[in-house]
Amino acid sequence: MKNTVDFSGRPFHFIGIGGIGMSALAYVLAQRQLPVSGSDIRPSHITQRLQELGAHIFREQEASNLQFFLPTAEPASESLQPATVGVGATNVKKTEQSLKLEPKLNRATGAAALPQVICSTAINTTNFEYLAALELGCPIFHRSDVLAALIQDYQSIAVAGTHGKTTTSSMIGYLLLMAGNDPTIVVGGEVKAWEGNARLGGGAYLVAEADESDGSLVKFSPQLGVVTNIELDHPDHYESLEQVINTFEIFASRCQIVVGCIDSPPVCSRIKPHISYSLNPDAGADYTASDVVYLADGITAQIWERGEILGELNLPLLGQHNLSNALAAVAVGRHLGLEFEVIASAIATFAGAKRRFELRGEVNNIRFIDDYAHHPSEIRATLAAARQNSPNQRIVAIFQPHRYSRTVSLLADFAQCFNDADLVVITEIYSAGEPNNGLVNGQQVAQEIAAYNPHAVYQPSLQSVVEFLQETLRPNDLALFLGAGNLNQVIPELIANFEAAEKDALGEYPCPV
Repeated sequence: MKNTVDFSGRPFHFIGIGGIGMSALAYVLAQRQLPVSGSDIRPSHITQRLQELGAHIFREQEASNLQFFLPTAEPASESLQPATVGVGATNVKKTEQSLKLEPKLNRATGAAALPQVICSTAINTTNFEYLAALELGCPIFHRSDVLAALIQDYQSIAVAGTHGKTTTSSMIGYLLLMAGNDPTIVVGGEVKAWEGNARLGGGAYLVAEADESDGSLVKFSPQLGVVTNIELDHPDHYESLEQVINTFEIFASRCQIVVGCIDSPPVCSRIKPHISYSLNPDAGADYTASDVVYLADGITAQIWERGEILGELNLPLLGQHNLSNALAAVAVGRHLGLEFEVIASAIATFAGAKRRFELRGEVNNIRFIDDYAHHPSEIRATLAAARQNSPNQRIVAIFQPHRYSRTVSLLADFAQCFNDADLVVITEIYSAGEPNNGLVNGQQVAQEIAAYNPHAVYQPSLQSVVEFLQETLRPNDLALFLGAGNLNQVIPELIANFEAAEKDALGEYPCPV
């Protein structure tokens, strides 16, 4: 579909506005004083934040939602009896008869102005709100079309890669913010520095996370593109690694300048970035690190630029992978003309994004860590960081596999990525809306892991995970929750239970009379 997204005042309506990618775009548009509405069946702090900006949030995905920006529309004459049906990953309401809506004059503009309807790949084409938009003749865009249009509005930096996109884009956005450039930022995670997953700035730069999961990466044409690495992570969309590489090659060809990590073989051999970075000082990259020291609260390293020492970097994040992400930020900052001292000062205070080795609480000397890692490479890197950070702690890895397609395609890799854990707890696969292909389940994942790490157990439900951990966790443990699904929902319950047990052990509860 040709990109004709209209930022002149025409309304936007997001189907599934609470999603991390959709909500970031909706936030920027609402901050630009554009009319925004959206639907989501799961109210959250994200939808609440949008509502506080003036966005109208519908709690059901109904065909009638499209009347919101047609204030003179008459109700449909048919008697509508809603029936709840399942569509893809969501429940939406269907009307028994087609909803006949006619475009009316918009009071604000005095012209026929149907809303621009924005969807993500998660929205099924049988979604009745989507079908109503088709029937009305609303312009319908994928969320990537909106991001592509925003990228054209700014001097844009788009961060792509199989892993590290959110941390790297957030770090770049943060250093530009701290350097006084007042950037606009659209990322796939929440960052404390701007209290969410997006901010609207008044400066020239846009920093955006560019997702490859559905192939829409090829739509973006930023001035500066970053490629952190390339692996197969979305077998629901790609049949092979070669297809993934081809998508990144098209993206790279649309960027004016490409910054890339040559530690990733496909980036090195196929993307051939204009500006390179590497953790290997002998790789011949433009930006490298030496004298690396991994500390309990972060990393220190000497940073080099084309053979010349820039100075020391203090990174308050854990893991070799985050040092690589920081090198990408240094490369971008230097390309934009920032002094290294300014870059280093900003990175030294970067707190990271939520769900990236995020400490959720500590009770009875048990640390509860929440991490988004859901690919074998990410899990391996996160566990390695945990082992470096906590060499004397028992590491209990709790993993919820994400998507049947990914799990079955990468099962052999999942089996071998938990070697840094002392105990591995596997629960059932989070479908993310995928139908069960019947080829794999959580118990099989646990059995495959047990072939390499004998301390692997299977717990079929989130409740059984809670019960098992309550019996198993002990002081000085690091409980590391891994996955992109809803596993982290059990963390508050576990913390509360351990706090109650601790108070009870200390005799802080009054005896019953």
